[in-house]
Amino acid sequence: QVRLAESGGGLVQAGRSLNLSCVASVLMYSTYTIAWFRQAPGKERERVTSISWNGERAIYAESVKGRFTVSRDNAKKTVYLQMNSLKPEDTATYYCAAGRTNYDLEGPFTYWGPGTQVTVSS
Repeated sequence: QVRLAESGGGLVQAGRSLNLSCVASVLMYSTYTIAWFRQAPGKERERVTSISWNGERAIYAESVKGRFTVSRDNAKKTVYLQMNSLKPEDTATYYCAAGRTNYDLEGPFTYWGPGTQVTVSS
C-alpha cells in the first residue's frame, strides 16, 4: 500500500509564491528519491526537481533554478516545493513521485500522486 498526495496549488499572480507539499505513505519512505514533475496541456512532462533520500543532494530544471527550492522532512514523510517568483510559464499540474534511483537521482519513479494544479496569471 502506497500513497502520495500533493497539496498547496492554486491561482496566483506572477511574482508571488506558493509552497507545495507531498505527503507520502510508502514502505521505507526515507530510502526513496522524491521528485516533482509538472505538465501543462499540450506539453511534455518535465521533471522540476529531485531530492535524495537524506536531503543532501538535489537537482533542478534550468527553468526553475534560483526560484524553486525542494526540501524534505522524513519524520513527517513530507516533501516540500517552495516556488518563488512565479511566472505564467510555471502554470501546470504538479506531481510528486517516489522511486529508488541512482546517485544522479534518475528514475524510475514508481509511485505517483494525483497532482495539484498551479495557475499563474500575468
